Amino acid sequence: MAKLIDQSIPKFLLVGVLNTLVGAGIMFLLYNVAGWGYWPSTAANYLVGGVVSFFLNKYFTFQNKERSWWQVVKFVITVAVCWVLAYAIAKPLVLQVLSGQSVKIQENVAMLAGMCIYTGLNYFGQRFFAFKKGDKKD
Repeated sequence: MAKLIDQSIPKFLLVGVLNTLVGAGIMFLLYNVAGWGYWPSTAANYLVGGVVSFFLNKYFTFQNKERSWWQVVKFVITVAVCWVLAYAIAKPLVLQVLSGQSVKIQENVAMLAGMCIYTGLNYFGQRFFAFKKGDKKD
């Protein structure tokens, strides 16, 4: 069994910083300036960041040379499941903790919390599912 902690974590976090700068910027602008809702704003973040993340994590973080549509499908499944889980967990928790605050504050904090939860879930999903070494199905 592969070790849970290895040299891919710093690379994954570096890619995550880049994705965060781009994706979170889009998410918070859409939510706070354009008036989009919680779910559409967070989805836009992960659609844009997902494209960047796929290529950087595939080739830089996990050094995966496989070329298959199955791998793209696994990546999309990983991102989608992690996004839904992270933001579905974050929102009710933050709403409960910040029940006395405005909806705008609650949802902005929930989006930040969702980003943190997503990062942890997504690392393990990409490492052990999407870009799993030795997986050759197409």
